[in-house]
Amino acid sequence: MRNSWLNRGLALLLPLLLLASAALAQAPGTDQPEMADALRQSGKIYVVVLVIVIILSGLLLYLVRLDRKVSRLEREVQERS
Repeated sequence: MRNSWLNRGLALLLPLLLLASAALAQAPGTDQPEMADALRQSGKIYVVVLVIVIILSGLLLYLVRLDRKVSRLEREVQERS
């Protein structure tokens, strides 16, 4: 049971890691947007990152809970048949 949750967790995190690596693989000589500089200077970039982390963790928790409910319902259906 633990291995299946681990596999599911890895399957959910793998696309996020691929997106992060693609974002970090940009050429270092590219110009950054002015908005990013302004947010970084005022310290608001941390608020933006925090909001993104909260949203993504909420989505992940929702998917985990939904998967548990579906697994429970599948077991109940299998037991009845």
